[in-house]
Amino acid sequence: MATPTQEEQHLHFVVFPFMAQGHMTPMIDIARLLAQRGVIITIITTPRNAARFKATLDRAMESGLSIRLLEFQFPCAEFGLPEGCESFDMLPSFSLALNFFQAANMLEKPVRKLFPELTPRPTCILSDVLLLYTLDIANQFQIPRIVFQGVCCFLLVCLHNLRISNVLDQVTSETEYFVMPNMPHEVEFTKCQIPQVLYENLKQFSEERKKADLESYGVIVNSFEEMEPEYVKEYKKTREDKVWCIGP
Repeated sequence: MATPTQEEQHLHFVVFPFMAQGHMTPMIDIARLLAQRGVIITIITTPRNAARFKATLDRAMESGLSIRLLEFQFPCAEFGLPEGCESFDMLPSFSLALNFFQAANMLEKPVRKLFPELTPRPTCILSDVLLLYTLDIANQFQIPRIVFQGVCCFLLVCLHNLRISNVLDQVTSETEYFVMPNMPHEVEFTKCQIPQVLYENLKQFSEERKKADLESYGVIVNSFEEMEPEYVKEYKKTREDKVWCIGP
């Protein structure tokens, strides 16, 4: 392995995984990869989520990697969630999804208060796309925010094209097939196959998420270019080429 440069040794990334197994696992892996390059890592999460990855992170720290874990209480009761429901996969019903997203973003106040105390001074925020408040923190402390997308570029291109084309307005039923516009290949979907992020009760949150995404410095995608080269190329067009595929 190459020896970390002096510049890399002074980098400090604050990592904000979304509280869901499928989001946290790749972000923990990315955090370890960065730490192996000499980057100081601080991971922000909640007690139950920290417990899930304690063994993995303990081994990483015992090996000499500079990884710190900061835990904040998750406001379950305040948002009508069952006690201890700190991970998205613990939700008893998808109808509580918005409640969970809102609760996750209420960690802003304690995190913002703690942020100036982190040493060395953070140089970058690596945030799950669903944690919108991290953009405000990045702006306040004048450091870049890089978004983590846990899905492939194919899906990201589809979602982008749906938003700019309004093709769904022309679909009359949940089972009617339509051609996804502006794709490298002809792809057909039905309305009922579209991800839940476009559902009515999540539309405002989805729009706020997209705005925060576009205002961020760039995107890390849990995919690799050899698997979907044309869709990586298309997605990069939507993000001024600041897209990095580094997994899985």
